[in-house]
Parts: sequence; C-alpha cells; structure tokens
Amino acid sequence: MGALRMVVLGRQGSGKGTQSLRIAEAYGCVHVSTGEVLRAAVSADTELGRQASEIMEAGGLVGDDIMNGIVAERLAQSDIETGGMLLDGFPRTADQADALEEILVDLDQELTIAMNVEVAVEAVTERMMTRGRSDDTSDAISRRLALYEQQTAPLLDWFADRGLLTTVDGLGSEAEVFDRVRAAIDDRLR
Repeated sequence: MGALRMVVLGRQGSGKGTQSLRIAEAYGCVHVSTGEVLRAAVSADTELGRQASEIMEAGGLVGDDIMNGIVAERLAQSDIETGGMLLDGFPRTADQADALEEILVDLDQELTIAMNVEVAVEAVTERMMTRGRSDDTSDAISRRLALYEQQTAPLLDWFADRGLLTTVDGLGSEAEVFDRVRAAIDDRLR
C-alpha cells in the first residue's frame, strides 16, 4: 500500500478540519493546511514567505503564483515524500488544481483521492451559527459559503473529470463520518 496523497474539500462548517486530523493520524500522512504552510514559510523567512508576508501585512490575499510555490516547496520535503499528505484548503480553484497536478508530476507523485465532505448549506450555516464565533454572523456566513460555491464547484468537476473525486456524507457523529471517510480511502488504496 503506497502513501496516501489526498485533497479534502468541504464547505466551512462541514467538519473537514476535524476529519483531516483523524485521517492524518490513521494513515500517517502529513496534514498540510494552507494557513500552516503560509505561516511556516513566513517564519522560516523563505523568499516566498517574505513575499507572502508583505502581501498579508498590506491586507491583501496571497496570489496563486506565491501560494503554488509555497505548496510546491512543502510537498518536496522528505516527510511528505515518504509519508504522504492530506491537503486541506488547497487547491481552492481549478487553476490551483492545475498547478498542483504539475507540482506532483515534478515530484513523481500522484493523488490517491480528492474527498468532498458534503453537508448541505442549511446544516453548515446552523453549525456555524451555534459555535458562536464573533465573525460568524449570518451575512458573513452567507458570503463565505457563496464564495466557496463559486470557486469550488468547478474544482469538484476538475477532480471528477480525472476520476479522483469521492463525496462522503458529512452528517452524523464524528465517528460515523470518519467510518465513511475511511471506507472511501481504503477503497482507493486497494
């Protein structure tokens, strides 16, 4: 059985962060979240990290060229080469997925699976409203979910076209959802 290399997708509030941690633990792969990769590049003071830091300090969004470069540097490290990885928050767009495909080809790696943790908009909205974070106003939640739909629908098609997409029902207890996640991953690793 080769190392697991996967992308996890899902609306905010779908529980994908929680499931990602469980997957990384169960399969021994490295959980790579875009936020952490960015922070690590900034604190390591890499060239791309410095560029990203300047953009973020100015209140801007880090563009694909820099983000793709930072992800490429992270995926080339030995812990991922041997243990595999779970990408959480990248790619966010079809353009980033194209870049990821090139990065993996350069590293002689390939994705095992792209998993969409599916939870209906009404359910994730309710989850986010009840967790009570100050930025979780109904307007803010609606805006974030609308942006997700706009960016991610084409991404789901991108993975589906390559035969990599599996959708898992994200409703139920953490353990129930993880059982579904694990069955889908094991099916791909066979």
